[in-house]
Amino acid sequence: MATRSRLRLAMAQLDFHVGDIAGNVQRIIAAAGRARDELQADVVVFPELALCGYPPEDLLMRQGFQLRVLQGLEEIKRAVHGIDMLFGYPAMAMGGLYNAASLLRDGELIATYHKQHLPNYSVFDEVRYFTGGHEPCVVNVKGVAVGITICEDIWQPAPAAQAAAAGAQLLININASPYHLSKGDERERVLQRRVEETGLPIAYLNLVGGQDELVFDGESFVMDAGGRVVQRAPAFEEGLWIADFDIGDAVRPLPSECAPKLSEEASAYGALVLGTRDYIDKNGFPGVVLGLSGGIDSALTLAVAVDAIGPERVEAVTMPSRYTADMSVEDARAEAAALGIECRTIPIEPLFNAFLASLADEFAGTEPDVTEENIQARCRGVLLMAISNKKHKMVLTTGNKSEMAVGYATLYGDMAGGFAVLKDVPKTLVYRLARYRNRLRPVIPERVIERPPSAELAPDQKDSDSLPAYDVLDPILEMYVERDLCPDDIVRQGYDRDAVERVVRMVDRNEYKRRQAPPGVRVTCRAFGRDRRYPITNGYRD
Repeated sequence: MATRSRLRLAMAQLDFHVGDIAGNVQRIIAAAGRARDELQADVVVFPELALCGYPPEDLLMRQGFQLRVLQGLEEIKRAVHGIDMLFGYPAMAMGGLYNAASLLRDGELIATYHKQHLPNYSVFDEVRYFTGGHEPCVVNVKGVAVGITICEDIWQPAPAAQAAAAGAQLLININASPYHLSKGDERERVLQRRVEETGLPIAYLNLVGGQDELVFDGESFVMDAGGRVVQRAPAFEEGLWIADFDIGDAVRPLPSECAPKLSEEASAYGALVLGTRDYIDKNGFPGVVLGLSGGIDSALTLAVAVDAIGPERVEAVTMPSRYTADMSVEDARAEAAALGIECRTIPIEPLFNAFLASLADEFAGTEPDVTEENIQARCRGVLLMAISNKKHKMVLTTGNKSEMAVGYATLYGDMAGGFAVLKDVPKTLVYRLARYRNRLRPVIPERVIERPPSAELAPDQKDSDSLPAYDVLDPILEMYVERDLCPDDIVRQGYDRDAVERVVRMVDRNEYKRRQAPPGVRVTCRAFGRDRRYPITNGYRD
């Protein structure tokens, strides 16, 4: 029988900052030192493109950017000894620029792998920047033949099979795999297929953190040769997690702590908090300001903001008009008090009257309509942006995905701001998340959740006056926006044809609004923005 020994792998599930190469280098060096000195690891593994952050997008086209990558690589070589390191970075080589992963040992690059499968769908544009590799990479780490793959490679059978054929005993897959609902289950199913095909255990390391609208959830894990997850790191949490492997006739991961899987509500809320925090902090804002209406969307946005950056950095403003119910102001104040922030009140009635007076001649002979409603929303947008300019706080908008889909939002009004926390959260999920947050600690008054939603821009106004009920609207939107089903297919699912065609028309004609909306956290499998790209000007109709 072969002599038994152990391989100790440190999984560096860390949050890297796109473009901050110097900062990322220091994080890598510090984590490698801790893995070596405190955790006694044999090898420390970092995520895909850790050196520059993911996705770097067109920064990759700048010559100075690639020069800084090379300088960072040399700094890591000089600084880290006594532990093997596997990390991702963009590597210029003969034939082009590659999404690469290298094993570094005592200042020397022992082996380099070039990512083979470059995703070019959904939020990914890697074919725009990188050349695909073709060869497997198997490297000896403490007597173990380790096959290296990068992210999308593990979703296809060939790279893992190549590594196995080249003698790999263990696969390590480094990732920058963005979050959406149920993504963790998808990853595990894919890796089970790779394990079944190769008979090899896999260590799957994922990036954590927010980057514009993308959130990387971490949730790194180790799967044994039987397809069982024997270790899982927590979602949305940075850290170094140790994975021990028993080396004998085969390489066997030793069972360790498996963080529990989160519910849909818990994972979506965690993504919103992390994405909001990183967008604010990485862009250097001292805090945020938002309009608090007393409705459920602004209440949930406020809770996310406070959980992300703390109450001392969040400012809320209620801006009542002639149509604002007293209970709305009361509920807004109650929400602010429950979360420990001050809520200021700035009535918009004087501004609204001034606009109407200035436009009296232009509007002569017309009846009030949505124009006057939009003026109110724009009064609020002007106030919030003025506060933002004066105090350097970023405005958080509070609209949800259902509203953005059908254009139930005002350009330069409630859409004015720097970040849209709920941009990819359908209204029905907003309600679920509000109840989830209240289970942690009640902060949203029950009547905010129970009362019919209203923009309060006209007498006795309700969302249902302009839109189908959200439990009808959201499934139609999910089928049309996220799954690309045509109206006939949606009708065959049991939905009223008039309602379906009405919703589709609203979605199609409001692309121009969405193109001008701020970014927001992606939580569904297809978000507006980089994930769904439709021409504003087009003659196609379903």
